[in-house]
Amino acid sequence: MNKHTPAQLALRFVIIIGIVNFFADFTYEGARGINGAFLASLGASSVAVGFVAGFGELIGYAFRSVTGFFADKSHRYWVFSFIGYAVNMLAVPALALAGNWPVAATLMIAERTGRAFRKPAMDTMLSFAGDHLGSGWVFGMNEFLDQFGASLGPLIVAWVLYLKGSYKGGYAVLLVSALACLAMLAAARLSFPQQQEQYKHSTADKGTKGLSRRYWHFVLAGALIAAGFADFSLIAFHFEKTGTVSMEWIPILYAIAMITAGFSSLVFGKFFDTQGVKILLVAFFLGALFAPFSFLGTFSMAFIGMIFWGIGTGAQDSLLKASVANMISREKRGTAFGVFDTIFGIAWFLGSSVMGILYAQSIPALIAFSVILQLTALPMFALALKPLSPLES
Repeated sequence: MNKHTPAQLALRFVIIIGIVNFFADFTYEGARGINGAFLASLGASSVAVGFVAGFGELIGYAFRSVTGFFADKSHRYWVFSFIGYAVNMLAVPALALAGNWPVAATLMIAERTGRAFRKPAMDTMLSFAGDHLGSGWVFGMNEFLDQFGASLGPLIVAWVLYLKGSYKGGYAVLLVSALACLAMLAAARLSFPQQQEQYKHSTADKGTKGLSRRYWHFVLAGALIAAGFADFSLIAFHFEKTGTVSMEWIPILYAIAMITAGFSSLVFGKFFDTQGVKILLVAFFLGALFAPFSFLGTFSMAFIGMIFWGIGTGAQDSLLKASVANMISREKRGTAFGVFDTIFGIAWFLGSSVMGILYAQSIPALIAFSVILQLTALPMFALALKPLSPLES
């Protein structure tokens, strides 16, 4: 281990954690594609399905400010990661054993809670590797592997459903990827037992030691992006209701969006390390275009809209994290990631609720709401990031 340079160690860590997250996304994204239908098959009402989905996401984001803070205080990033991944992964195949919808709903919420437990800790350890390789590239590569798994998982589950015709069979097959995720995580822990210490003093700290005013400007800009970005469930609802996209093409368009998110996050992440805020503004401008294409057009326009939606998704999960890592000192990164994710999640929940109401009243109003909020975020991003962009640092 000592024969390798810090940059080489960082690269190895990023790759192995990327594989961990490939299997993680394969597992829970594979499940999310059938969760609503499974609850309905167990007798849950539409109100119950909506509550479980919304509450699960809210918990999945809101709890991160707590886990991020305590991960920073204790420096036990691996402990938080292991607990979170274990709950996150094992709750999914356990759904194959659920005999009624309240049990299934509890497991679905537990899966989101586990993700909240491990995200700030793992993002913090990845950010330490970013000090050597570039934060944009590190989070871009991680997101690329994430989305690769997120694309394959739903397709494999769809194949199992085609062969077996059973939702429980779909959940059961995901036990393989869940165990693979936990095995790779154990391998990462054995290879990098003190990941948080290896990079703690290797380079000079960036940014402030606390959560600065610049950080809060960035958080507000991120909240605007979250509030204006429609969840795929609403888009899929529109496709089904209008007949713009046939039933069999809806999951295919979702998979295409996930592939786009993966490749765009890798490309944008790499350019972020040299171009800074410029590439972030380009990415989120393109992402803001998804609404008019997805909600007002033909199948061809919907296809283009999902490409833009994928670009926006990839930018959220790579460029936002890279930016936070660049502006916050190492001692506060777990807290910073957790607080950012909490506010981002709350804004997403509120924005999704508003767009659901607007959809029933006026689709043009929904589109205006989405586009205006996301474009308003762009000058705020520029204000928050310009002083710390790589070209000026």
